[in-house]
Amino acid sequence: MPDVEVDPRRPDRVRRFKRSDLNSRVDPTSEYMNFFAMALSMMGLMLRMKWASWASLFCCCMAYANARSSEDTKHGFSGFMLASSSILMSYMSNPEPMRSLW
Repeated sequence: MPDVEVDPRRPDRVRRFKRSDLNSRVDPTSEYMNFFAMALSMMGLMLRMKWASWASLFCCCMAYANARSSEDTKHGFSGFMLASSSILMSYMSNPEPMRSLW
């Protein structure tokens, strides 16, 4: 019969648990997409580029989808309004459909 007193655990290999801070891991995707949305919507407004206006709306929606719930919604709302006004203004000045890029 095996010896009952044998303990397979190794006390020298034990590591104490340290809780990681959840706020230390910040995903900057939302901030990057907000910046791209603002830049592309400005390019769409100033240069009347329809593809830039649509890309800014896409980036704005992506930034909203990746935003943290505790984040202020003013940036997302202003980005969405700027992107939609960029689309509106680019189609009001030239109502023809967008030409293919290729």
